[in-house]
Amino acid sequence: MNQQSSLSFFLLFVLTLGMAIFCPSHANGEDDSDLFTFVRLRYTGNGWFGNGWDVDLPASDRNFIRKLTQATNIPVARREKIISVGSPTLFNYPFAYMLEVGTLNLSSSEATNLREYLLRGGFIMIDDFHGGHEWDSFYRQLKKIFPQREPEEIPITHPLFHCFFDIDTLVQIPGLRSLFNGRTYERRDGYPAYCRGVYDDNGRLMMMINFNTDIGDAWEHAAEGFYPRELSDMAYRMGINAVVYALTH
Repeated sequence: MNQQSSLSFFLLFVLTLGMAIFCPSHANGEDDSDLFTFVRLRYTGNGWFGNGWDVDLPASDRNFIRKLTQATNIPVARREKIISVGSPTLFNYPFAYMLEVGTLNLSSSEATNLREYLLRGGFIMIDDFHGGHEWDSFYRQLKKIFPQREPEEIPITHPLFHCFFDIDTLVQIPGLRSLFNGRTYERRDGYPAYCRGVYDDNGRLMMMINFNTDIGDAWEHAAEGFYPRELSDMAYRMGINAVVYALTH
């Protein structure tokens, strides 16, 4: 606890610097220039049912925001902000979350915008896509962003897993339907869980790719008695570590 508290005070200093660099706009009418804002990315999808960028809203994001506020001393905006993947507004924020990317379909300008955002210091946390078909679909979109870079497995010794909470084992977080069906995986070939990443030329992790796992569902249902506490706690730890890493690297 003392180590976490010390790190949290340090994060306040780092966060102040980060917010000064990113200088968020006040599109929602609130002065959030000195606050961390949870950004969810809006995109166009190519699935049978459209796209899934807004899955689990708003409970998932707002539960995570509350937990981030409780667990750290980071000053956090009370509401999420939704930003399109092609918008220059994204550059005002150091962290973004995107899910259901098995249906992601980026235009060349959107891919360019995301590439510039990441290379200039931004961080994207990917979540909630499953199985080989969805991985292949996402990989094609990833290559639009970074034609010359490949996703790599993030070792459990990486600072991402130890910058706030110590995470020593990667746990597969089930979505609600999977949980009710008595399993942790969503697709027949959706096991085990992976955490992969894309790095810049200096070794900074730019993208955290959570594959075969559904962290957002655990956030959404964390306060409901039927969802296992140990799984929602792990999902919160993964998200909080992602935010802390993004703000300190």
